[in-house]
Amino acid sequence: MRHAQDLRGRASSRAYATLRREILEGQLAPGTVLAEVDQAERLGISRTPLREALSRLGAEGLVSTHAGRGLVVTPVSIAHVTELFEVRQALEGQAARLAARRRDVSAFTDIQRQLLDVDALLADTRRYYELVGELDAAIDHAVGNPILVTTLHGVRTHIARIRRLARDDPARLRDAAREHAHIVDAIVEGEESLAAYATQLHLHRSLRYIVMSLERNVP
Repeated sequence: MRHAQDLRGRASSRAYATLRREILEGQLAPGTVLAEVDQAERLGISRTPLREALSRLGAEGLVSTHAGRGLVVTPVSIAHVTELFEVRQALEGQAARLAARRRDVSAFTDIQRQLLDVDALLADTRRYYELVGELDAAIDHAVGNPILVTTLHGVRTHIARIRRLARDDPARLRDAAREHAHIVDAIVEGEESLAAYATQLHLHRSLRYIVMSLERNVP
């Protein structure tokens, strides 16, 4: 009995990880119907662990129920993006302020160094996004507030998905890298207000770019 439960749990975890990655990377586009029979067959698992995986994705807001269609990958609208950024601006601004107050400078100096050479960094956009993730993690650690950090993680999950739906533009990536550099500089210097302002400016410009990109891609 316990062995069967363990197998089901592992199958569910694998399905969850696969579907989550496919949704965040855009392989499963917004509005895609996730029929249980088809997905279970594709992932090579039974429907019970698949339902558990879908339930976890539903709790994260990545899938939702639509009348007449069943479970689908949650659609993305400009209104939804704007709402996410309203929450993100409040949380990220406060996180940057607290990080500047409580930071261990050594946790940010390597990130600061890498952001100095924008051309080298953007030669590999995957590495740039990895570095942004490292910056988020360093800020989260410096904040030392598990409630704030947990809430931020939920918002960032959706932002990562939206960012991939908006096509990368070299000019915007270059500006974004410089904006991240300003945030890191302010945190290293312990400038709380400047760190919060630099974060708000970056998020304002990111929202504007994403909305414009989504508008261009509307059929």
